[in-house]
Amino acid sequence: MSDEVRIGPYCTVADDVRFGNRVIIHGHANLYGCALDDDCTVGTFVEIQRDVTVGKRTRIQSHTFICSGVVIGDDVFIGHYVSFINDRHPTIPKTLAGTWRQEGIRVERGASIGTGAVLLCGIVIGEGAMIGAGSMVTKDVAPHTVVAGVPARVLRVLSEDERWNAPGAVQQKDSAL
Repeated sequence: MSDEVRIGPYCTVADDVRFGNRVIIHGHANLYGCALDDDCTVGTFVEIQRDVTVGKRTRIQSHTFICSGVVIGDDVFIGHYVSFINDRHPTIPKTLAGTWRQEGIRVERGASIGTGAVLLCGIVIGEGAMIGAGSMVTKDVAPHTVVAGVPARVLRVLSEDERWNAPGAVQQKDSAL
């Protein structure tokens, strides 16, 4: 493990999990085959499966499920009870035969995903996009766009001043700079 990784009680963390520095995993989390970069925080009762990468300074709130094939960028906020889905047509016969097809999800830098959102497979959440609480995201979300609803629909595009990386916004600088 890297410097200052803190793992809470009752966690299951497989030997193949890769940690950056200053990662915090709160109690009752399950992690296996994934990679978490520097300064990430993972809430209680979170599961992160194989082949998931999580960028720097990302915060994952409690009770969230992140399935295989998800790529999460830097500075992403994921609310409570968020579910990522990686199989478009799941069935028992496909599972038993090993013929199901995984489709990934990519969440780009600075995106924010509200509590209880469900993200279906094969989509990209653009940089700085905002997903409303309880939304079901069935298609790509453009950068700096606010979506909400079931299915999620575009509400508006954030102005330059509202964007997470706007001048004057509070940000941590990358320690590699």
